[in-house]
Amino acid sequence: MLTEFKRFALKGNVLDLAVGVVVGAAFNQIVNSLVNDLLMPPLGFIVGKVDFSSLYLNLSRTQYDSLAAAREAGAPVIAYGAFLNSVINFLIVTFAVFLLVRQVNRWRPTPPPEPAKTKECPYCLSTIPLKAVRCAHCTADLGQPPQEPAPAAVRE
Repeated sequence: MLTEFKRFALKGNVLDLAVGVVVGAAFNQIVNSLVNDLLMPPLGFIVGKVDFSSLYLNLSRTQYDSLAAAREAGAPVIAYGAFLNSVINFLIVTFAVFLLVRQVNRWRPTPPPEPAKTKECPYCLSTIPLKAVRCAHCTADLGQPPQEPAPAAVRE
């Protein structure tokens, strides 16, 4: 059982997933810092010197000076500023993942095109199977199907 678990744990997919989780967690910290420390302060300044992370709607009848004070008192609040930060985080992470997947897809070789399975009838322009000798739509005679070469043993 231990050998089987070791074989499972060392498979490429499991290791790739583990590396992806670790890199994703580190990337999340970078994005949080980007949003909270670089993007939101100038945006808050432009909007009117507002710190988005401290925006909240107080649902109690008591007045509080800050979101932290309201939470410390246990007051019901809707912290929509933190939600805005989370939405911006999500958009940045989604865009970064999109760019990454797009680049990886460019590196992958394009698969060869599949061989044609149908052809067009020259008389009625209907789509018919490639090996058809008569069109099912207009019943036109399309000639003999291509002959496959006989095996070498039969030729002799």
